[in-house]
Amino acid sequence: MSCHTHAQGEGRCGRMNWKPMEVVAMVIGFIWWAPLGLAILVWKIWQAKSRYKGDFGDFAQEKWGEFEQRSGLRGMARNFKDWPGSSGNAAFDEWRKAELERLAEERRKIFEAEKAFEDYLEALRKAKDREDFEKFMASRNKPEQPQG
Repeated sequence: MSCHTHAQGEGRCGRMNWKPMEVVAMVIGFIWWAPLGLAILVWKIWQAKSRYKGDFGDFAQEKWGEFEQRSGLRGMARNFKDWPGSSGNAAFDEWRKAELERLAEERRKIFEAEKAFEDYLEALRKAKDREDFEKFMASRNKPEQPQG
């Protein structure tokens, strides 16, 4: 019977190869808190038996996506801009909408000011770097003074 190593981390005879980080995580898990090390070991056994190709991060992302779809969190996040819903009073709703738009505009202005300040600081850093470099080059290109 011949067993070959495949690209996706599947080792000989359907067994999964342990990545060095997984071994380290399991050992540290057992040292730090035994159930954590045991959980990693169980995960690797399940991964080998189910022939799951991804790592734990891929698995967690898939399960989180399924949870979002079941719970409606993704839709809730999309509709957050419409939150809160109508109060039942049109005048209040209009006032609230105008205030939220005003606050959003203020927030945009703050972000723009922050970006402008960051750009200013970056320009200062580059100017200082240029000055330091030019001083270095000038001192490097000077002929050495004879000592004597």
